[in-house]
Amino acid sequence: MKKLLDFLSDSTGATAVEYGILAGLISAALIVGLGGFGGALQNTFNTLSVAIAPN
Repeated sequence: MKKLLDFLSDSTGATAVEYGILAGLISAALIVGLGGFGGALQNTFNTLSVAIAPN
């Protein structure tokens, strides 16, 4: 029981876990943000291609 309590109260490596969680949250936010931006960028390129296409 003592070893289990020592293991649970050990805080070494906690910083690495926190950085990992932070990196995961930032990655998720970027994926969601770029997903919305990608559609708008696609529409812009479609509009440009129609505008410069030869008749």
